[in-house]
Amino acid sequence: MKKFKIAICQMEITNEKHINLQKAKTMIINAVEKYAPQIVVLPEMFNCPYENKFFPLFAEPFIGETTNFLSNLAKELDIYIIGGSIPEKEGNQIYNTSFSFNRKGELIGKHRKMHLFDIHVEGGISFKESDTLGQGNEVTVIETEYCKMGIAICYDMRFPELMRLMTLEGAEVIVIPAAFNLTTGPTHWHELIKVRALDNQVYFVAASPARNLDASYHAYGHSKIVNPWGDVVVEIDEREGIICGEIDLEYLAKIRGQLPLLKHRRIDRYKLSMIDETTKID
Repeated sequence: MKKFKIAICQMEITNEKHINLQKAKTMIINAVEKYAPQIVVLPEMFNCPYENKFFPLFAEPFIGETTNFLSNLAKELDIYIIGGSIPEKEGNQIYNTSFSFNRKGELIGKHRKMHLFDIHVEGGISFKESDTLGQGNEVTVIETEYCKMGIAICYDMRFPELMRLMTLEGAEVIVIPAAFNLTTGPTHWHELIKVRALDNQVYFVAASPARNLDASYHAYGHSKIVNPWGDVVVEIDEREGIICGEIDLEYLAKIRGQLPLLKHRRIDRYKLSMIDETTKID
């Protein structure tokens, strides 16, 4: 299939997990009924408020309540679900993790956020994910019947090396569940999405929570899909809602053929690769 559709559910997150899961179910069903997408994407921390104090309280293992919910819904609706992210607990460690499921409800990918959001912007926002979360170590590219797709989470998108590594592993679509805030969002969100789509010549899918001004963390919203030429396919404002855009792989191939950035890399002069964990670094 050279063309397929991806829907994003930009949902408002509450302090109650069961309410968040029910909201996600309702929005995914509505997306399927209205747009008939092949893939549906949820936002970062879709079952949990984005706040350090909540991560340990909402954390669950794989297999757990939320992943069972995603698996069953994917199978029931015969769609792929990229499950935003949730606080995942393994042993004594918690991770910000995205789980992806195919149309049979099978797990086909798990991405643990590699770059933790430890920042302090004077006059803006301070946040330190490392107070409660651990780092992931893997580049995540999932196989679907449509194409390969790279999966990363929020702050990960600021690191061009990671985006390029996913592209070099064959990703033609990159999906980022993300919760930018009202300091970084207005300044960087749209520009980063466009640049990442352009420099990797991919469809870039960014899924944010809706803005909840009653929460302690205010998400920027503005979920969107941008094509390999940098054009916006579809977008939404800060409010809760569903959007859906078409992915055209023939158009992607055309852009890569006419402006062959990936072929023009000087790999005789520079290279990019993952470091083997057995390699000692001084």
